[in-house]
Amino acid sequence: MSATTGPAPDPTGRPARSLELGGAGGRRLSPRRRAQRARIVQYAVLVIVVAVLAFLIDWSRIGENFFNAEAVEQIAPLIPRAFLNTLIYTLCGFAVGLSLGTLLALMKLSSVRLYRWIATVYIEFFRGIPALLVVISFGYAVPIALGVSIGSVTTKAALALGMVSAAYIAETLRAGLQAVPKGQVEAARSLGMSHGRTLVQVVIPQAFRIVLPPMTNEFILLTKDTSLVFLLGLATSQYDLTKIGRDALNNATGGLTPLFLIGACYLLITLPLGQLARYLERRGVRSR
Repeated sequence: MSATTGPAPDPTGRPARSLELGGAGGRRLSPRRRAQRARIVQYAVLVIVVAVLAFLIDWSRIGENFFNAEAVEQIAPLIPRAFLNTLIYTLCGFAVGLSLGTLLALMKLSSVRLYRWIATVYIEFFRGIPALLVVISFGYAVPIALGVSIGSVTTKAALALGMVSAAYIAETLRAGLQAVPKGQVEAARSLGMSHGRTLVQVVIPQAFRIVLPPMTNEFILLTKDTSLVFLLGLATSQYDLTKIGRDALNNATGGLTPLFLIGACYLLITLPLGQLARYLERRGVRSR
């Protein structure tokens, strides 16, 4: 009979373990040590990539195209007014979207089938078409088709952006309304409150508290959608941030500095809102 090969037993009679690669003295690395080594390798690769990019980039061209002081001086006086206009368009659009979205959410949950059908058609339609088409429609097609004249650019922007935003807000609010515990409704009804009073005083306030974080995200998206307002035809006093950047970009000097500066202005609006959304989300998790 041929002898079989295998690990020789140690003096205690237990079979010897095969050596594990990567460990000192043949010992297996712990998961913590493996994770630590993996992080070190990842950081090293990242440092190498950054160093290579820093070596290859033409920093003089970057400074000329993104940090041109002359271009900043040209558009700096126009930015405060454009910044304020952007906020006004956003707030007005959100007011329309929140009002209409609340109504649509209630219609979507209504026991009346016709209301549910109307709300569903509206939501699916405005979620399915680009906001660009809606803005153009309110600027040109709607006044011609209905024979009405909307003189205020703010009103046009609020209606166009608000009607698109309402479709998304409605779905967010519907989820919040359905997340309110049924026990809250039953308790209110047991106290003699009517259905309408229960809805207004108990259900809707709790639903808004639940959907505050995603509602903040919708406000951020609406802020960026105000970049479409320039399609309505604006006077100089009505320019938003995007319009200022587009006009400055057409100049021969400055490169991409105007877009870089306008992007920074948008971040001044959206970053605090993002922090607010995360704070509200953490607070909501702790309160559960």
